[in-house]
Amino acid sequence: MSLRIGSTAPDFTAQTSEGTIRFHEWIGDHWALLFSHPKDFTPICTTELGTVARMKPEFDKRNCRLIGLSVDAVDDHKRWAQDIAETQGCAPNYPIIGDTDLNVAKLYDMLPEAAGGAAAARTASDNATVRSVFFIGPDKKIKAMLTYPMSNGRDFDEILRLLDALQLSARAGVATPANWRPGGDVVIPTSVSDEQARERFPQGWKALKPYLRVVSMPK
Repeated sequence: MSLRIGSTAPDFTAQTSEGTIRFHEWIGDHWALLFSHPKDFTPICTTELGTVARMKPEFDKRNCRLIGLSVDAVDDHKRWAQDIAETQGCAPNYPIIGDTDLNVAKLYDMLPEAAGGAAAARTASDNATVRSVFFIGPDKKIKAMLTYPMSNGRDFDEILRLLDALQLSARAGVATPANWRPGGDVVIPTSVSDEQARERFPQGWKALKPYLRVVSMPK
């Protein structure tokens, strides 16, 4: 199953470190960030899970639920959480999916359908492609996807910035330029005619080109 931006995020039922969930029901009317890991007790993922735990209040402010995934058992997740707390100063304070049957990794196109074998027997290298981030809206559609190699930790400040941009686009119907930060100018999409733009942005805009119309960020 190939997933694209705009695809419906596959629903599933799974065991997590906080009990059984049905994914779409768990999301409810929130945004959600699903971020995956190839194996428990791996170094880069240990730093990531601790970082997200420390940043959770920022995601809470944005009505965004966090959920991790690792291709190991929930009991392993709970033991790993102790190491994360010891080395990163904060244990995971969000659920982590136990994906021992690789079901979710396959549903989200992170492993080939033919992948198999017991999770405990699979190495991190076997699961190297299970290193993705999925931004999911309240409508259960995938809004953005990022994939990182095992050798490089994810930039969760950038992930938070992208979430801000996605939520602004959804709320105000604008686009964000390169290196945008909250409060910066935004762009009127080309799908919006000048006539429509005059109604939506009565304060006016700066047209650098007919297709590049810059306007102050909506409040």
